[in-house]
Amino acid sequence: MSVKAVIDLISVLLLPSVILIILTVALVRKVPVYEVFIEGAKDGVKVSFNVIPYLVAMIVAISMLRASGALESVAAIFSTLLNKINLPAEILPLAFIRSLSGSAAIGIFSDIIANNDINSYTSKLAAIMLGSSETTFYVLTVYFGAVGIKKYRYSLICGLSADLVGIIMSVVVARCFFS
Repeated sequence: MSVKAVIDLISVLLLPSVILIILTVALVRKVPVYEVFIEGAKDGVKVSFNVIPYLVAMIVAISMLRASGALESVAAIFSTLLNKINLPAEILPLAFIRSLSGSAAIGIFSDIIANNDINSYTSKLAAIMLGSSETTFYVLTVYFGAVGIKKYRYSLICGLSADLVGIIMSVVVARCFFS
């Protein structure tokens, strides 16, 4: 049996095995599985309703940024500096928006791919950048808001620092492998 066949078999059996183990342990411990599941679902619905205002605020802010052309204006302002260091200016909106929203970043990434060849340096850099950073503001807004955490200053600093390192390293990696 090849390694690929073994990995395929493991991936097919893994999730059902985990579910079966959880159900078996619950039955042995005499946990009322259905009732506990329903309580968890109720809590999930409550969390969803608590998160909706944060999501709406985030979506409106991101939509306004994209529709106003502010991201493109900032890219145009920095384009001369970016050209001097041989970095495509169309990457800048992706770098800015990635910390805010994954779906907006994917939209910008799709625009980059549509305007460039899929094998271009710009497309490859954008793909690496998309995978090397996180939606920090989204995570802080939604998840911290869901559990009621109001003071997340240090989490914001750590998250944005990690995003900055991810963006810088994506440029370094892209240059090492693709330029």
